[in-house]
Amino acid sequence: MEEEQQKKLRKRKNRSFRNGFVGGIVGGTIAVASGIGIMAVTNPLNHQTPAPTTQATENNVTTTKTSTAAANTNNDISKVVENVKNAVVSVINKQASGRNSFYGNQQQQQSNDELRTASEGSGVIYKKENGYAYIVTNNHVIANSQELEVLLADGTREKAELVGSDQWTDLAVIRIPADKVSTVAEFANSDEVKAGQTAIAIGSPLGSEFATSVTQGIVSANNRPVPTDVDGDGQQDWIVNAIQTDAAINPGNSGGALINSAGQVIGINSMKISKSSVEGMGFAIPSNEVVSIINELEKNGKIVRPALGISMVNLTNVNSQVVHQLNLPKDVKGGVVVAEVSSKGSAKAAGLQPYDVIVEMDGQKVEGIQNLRKILYSHKVGDKLEVTYYRNGQKHTTTVSLTETNNPSL
Repeated sequence: MEEEQQKKLRKRKNRSFRNGFVGGIVGGTIAVASGIGIMAVTNPLNHQTPAPTTQATENNVTTTKTSTAAANTNNDISKVVENVKNAVVSVINKQASGRNSFYGNQQQQQSNDELRTASEGSGVIYKKENGYAYIVTNNHVIANSQELEVLLADGTREKAELVGSDQWTDLAVIRIPADKVSTVAEFANSDEVKAGQTAIAIGSPLGSEFATSVTQGIVSANNRPVPTDVDGDGQQDWIVNAIQTDAAINPGNSGGALINSAGQVIGINSMKISKSSVEGMGFAIPSNEVVSIINELEKNGKIVRPALGISMVNLTNVNSQVVHQLNLPKDVKGGVVVAEVSSKGSAKAAGLQPYDVIVEMDGQKVEGIQNLRKILYSHKVGDKLEVTYYRNGQKHTTTVSLTETNNPSL
């Protein structure tokens, strides 16, 4: 009798275990299937291409081979941070506030004593030269600023000068007097970054009140393609190849350092997945791209990129009636539709017209605007590209000689 009761008890336990296990699987599947969410830059205001490769000079910043002496040991993270934290600063974006005039409309405050902090981010000191300390940060951190201020790790405040910025890579260079600067960061070769290695984020989450905050995690993935809306039109128009990390990145960390266990900068923190159901998905611009961009910004104040001289729309965004009028072959599912052609652009000279559908460029398939720009911006002004397109259902090929543009839409 007692033996039968024990058997029944064991059966009930087994059923409870199986039910709990199945329930756990179902619950986990629902959580994963609920979606990733939207991208959001880590600046509190929620305000992001390969660049031409510059020839190395004595003054150019370069990357360094990862220090195996430090990387292969179980370093005390506090010692690593101690060596680099003074190179990480807070960047304060000041703008004029508006006030109501006698007539009820807004008047812009222009004098310096009326400027107010509009947003705060982070930055990394990477070079001292000719009495200046150069700092890399995010473009969205300094956007629309009327004055920039830098808060050093020791509490010193310095007014900063904008050297150059680039909307597409979300990078900017500013500089301050170098007399109070004691530490300069070193860039690692981001091609050597591997998933699973230690990643440490240093910056000012939520602003300078929490300056030089440190969070630790790992590199979750390298060379992760992240679709991004650069020009704020609500459409994803660029793909950032970023380092993904689970180190905590919060508003204000933008422009701060992501370092390895050797204390070298492997990336500049730029954005994160912003959704309540998502945790630990931050992204940094790889150090190799950072170095290429900041060297160009120091020289020219901007990134010089080639252009086709067109405005365009993804074929997938065109309504079915217009697609029918384009008379495309049934197997053409991707590409970009030329909306307008600049009268002085390279596309005009090559014979492209509105309603042409570009499907291939430089021998690579064009699926949409994102990868068209990737192909285009991998070339320099003056390069010649072969472009394949459809017009009235007929396939054509032309050669385009690339010209320069300051307009990222072309």
